[in-house]
Amino acid sequence: MQFGSVPLSDAEGAILAHSLRRGAVAFKKGRRLSAADVATLRGLGIETVIAARLSADDLGEDEAASRVATAVAGEGVTVAAAFTGRVNLFAAGRGLLRLDAARLDTINLIDESVTVATLPDLSPVEPGQMLATVKIIPFAAPARCVEEAEAILAGSPPLRVAAFRPLTVGLIQTRLPGVKDSVLDKTVGVTRDRIEALGGRLVHEARCGHDETDLAGRIDEAPPVDLLLIAGASAITDRRDVLPAAIERAGGTVEHFGMPVDPGNLLLLARLGARAGERPVLGLPGCARSPKLNGFDWVLQRIAAGLPPSRADVMRMGVGGLLAEIPSRPLPRSGAVAETPRAPRVTALVLAAGRSSRMGDTNKLLADVGGTPLVARAVDAALASQAASVIVVTGHQGERVAAALSGKPVTFVHNPAFAEGLSGSLRAGLAAVPSESDAVVVCLGDMPRVAAGVIDRLVAAYSPAEGRAICIPTTHGKQGNPVLWDRAFFTEMAALTGDSGAKRLLGLHADRVCEVPVDDAGILYDVDTPELLAQFRAPPDPASAG
Repeated sequence: MQFGSVPLSDAEGAILAHSLRRGAVAFKKGRRLSAADVATLRGLGIETVIAARLSADDLGEDEAASRVATAVAGEGVTVAAAFTGRVNLFAAGRGLLRLDAARLDTINLIDESVTVATLPDLSPVEPGQMLATVKIIPFAAPARCVEEAEAILAGSPPLRVAAFRPLTVGLIQTRLPGVKDSVLDKTVGVTRDRIEALGGRLVHEARCGHDETDLAGRIDEAPPVDLLLIAGASAITDRRDVLPAAIERAGGTVEHFGMPVDPGNLLLLARLGARAGERPVLGLPGCARSPKLNGFDWVLQRIAAGLPPSRADVMRMGVGGLLAEIPSRPLPRSGAVAETPRAPRVTALVLAAGRSSRMGDTNKLLADVGGTPLVARAVDAALASQAASVIVVTGHQGERVAAALSGKPVTFVHNPAFAEGLSGSLRAGLAAVPSESDAVVVCLGDMPRVAAGVIDRLVAAYSPAEGRAICIPTTHGKQGNPVLWDRAFFTEMAALTGDSGAKRLLGLHADRVCEVPVDDAGILYDVDTPELLAQFRAPPDPASAG
């Protein structure tokens, strides 16, 4: 890659290295300069720009990031679209993150242009939580570096999510004279919450005296479960104490006592059955009666994820194992907790309420194109995208439009005031957007050539914290549809009137608009006349192919 000052006469196709603003002209960093851009800059009296030019041996930042991210992602990991050389990876479900640190280090050591950052190994993750990000540092990466990364990772991605399994769990508590039932009841509640948070069920609970013989009998009587927990009335102090002795009397084996995690030091790892790991048993430390994070949580999470820890695994938990509250802790558990980075929740809003006034008697949305109603193409693209949900706003011939989309996993909203224009449909749709949605991408039902990948690019670009709260696709310098809007603009959008939609707000919030280049002319193509419908229905001309 060449980088530096480029004469304007050689700047077409170069990538602008720094944002440039002169009067009404504002070109952002990363813009690939077109012939029209060069002419505009020349008209402003600019003679040179700081820019990057890719060589034949370079891969553009988005392609490079996408290829590395695809090679990194394993089971239970979803890969977002690339934007500005960054691709984020997210958890597809709940579980524990597993990663191969050595191989990820190898990738990061290939070249300074290719970077992969992740959460720590064995982090518990929620659906949609960000696990890692791949970032190409400059505007391109050497193709050989990306190919080397792909070769290292071929067939064995270093990042995966081990999903939590729905464990069945039993709990036995011992008691000493004078211990109130309310204390034991509280332990049951805290334990049930822990187990259910991992997708499991507490299916058995029993109580007995703090006595080796009594406890061994309760262990024998316990029904078959995936995991048996034993909470003693008194902390375990030795391998020969009541809990481990009772487990051995019941035919079990004590594998390890103690762990280098605080709180949680006095945890006991054992098993029942003839085969190792057939039925894990945990003797709980006293801190397990509290809902606060402790060493028991780490072991329980691993068992739920199908990764039961060995004695050696437990012994290696000391680094990072100091979990006790300290005064200097920046976010104590008793206070606010920072939100974990996650995938944005974006709702796709497909506007399909118009009267097709320029089509005569034909409702263009219902027009058959290759056996599929025209509106179904826009809806199918939204469903195939990374949008979390899809809402379809109907109006004119609403029942027929809904019937044409029958069976698709969408929410229908009818706009009885569809004759008032696009703004009414927008208002009706926004009112139905789920409260947990961060943003909405407004799609038009008469734009059948917009691909799901365009929506994914908008979602990837969306980042209000970085000033990208409104994302609009562009091709060859022209803005198109759909447009993604952050929730912060919903009130203004709902107050609009007439038939022009929300684009009039773009100028009012230019500082929060992000133009997202896409290689898709479909963002400019709508079917609103009989001629365009006939053109869309016509088979491609073989003579023009290639």
